[in-house]
Amino acid sequence: MNTIILHTQDLVIANKMADAVGVEFESRATHFRFSMDKKINIAPLREALGVDINYLPAFDFSKAGLFVSDMDSTLINIECIDEIADFVNLKAQVAAITKRAMQGELDFNASLIERAALLKGLDVSVLNQVYTERLGVSSGGRELIQFFKTQGIKTAVVSGGFKYFTQRLAQDIGLDHDHANELTIKNNQLTGKVDGDIVNATTKAEFVTQLCRQYQISLSQAIVAGDGANDLEMMKIAGLSVAYHAKPIVAKQANIVIDFGGLDIMIDFFDG
Repeated sequence: MNTIILHTQDLVIANKMADAVGVEFESRATHFRFSMDKKINIAPLREALGVDINYLPAFDFSKAGLFVSDMDSTLINIECIDEIADFVNLKAQVAAITKRAMQGELDFNASLIERAALLKGLDVSVLNQVYTERLGVSSGGRELIQFFKTQGIKTAVVSGGFKYFTQRLAQDIGLDHDHANELTIKNNQLTGKVDGDIVNATTKAEFVTQLCRQYQISLSQAIVAGDGANDLEMMKIAGLSVAYHAKPIVAKQANIVIDFGGLDIMIDFFDG
């Protein structure tokens, strides 16, 4: 039996979906569930109803032990490097490179080096301005992390962006771990370079593997969320992958797709 989850509390939408799929639904506290013998393509329904719809994946939610999220445009609502570039009037130029990198059209390492170089000479105080004035946790993000705490699930953020932001974010919302690139700073100014090895797609996957080892859980117990091409490697090795408002290349390969709602939609899956 296949279970489809309709991530809404709107009864009108539930009835429309029932008419479309030809089966009755079961009401839950935050969503509706439809059980079917056959599997149908739910993508057209998502678009037609303008709401998130997912199949209940073959993942044991009772054994989930780790949640690792990408940061920029996943756990937070901005691309930090694009906002930093805005302070030197280069946001459009940097954002265009970021977008192509996230779509998998550019080599990530080369694109990060190119973007970081454009930030050379900026005062380090700009980082604080971006964090306090422009960065916000994505809808449902805080609620999701608090829920995972109640379930005893460890949480982490990993980013091809910068440690300055992942570290503060981890402290602010109570994450257990963070990992990202270190911006080189000299005389309180950005040098335009990144210190050490670049955190890229492979590094992200290695980070997930390392945390699973640390907590003595299998990769099949890990949940990973992302939005860009550099998240695909860690999504492939995890037991459950979530595409959050993601690029098409990512949404096609994820177990769960969230296009309309917030990150806390993931809680629906734990309502066994």
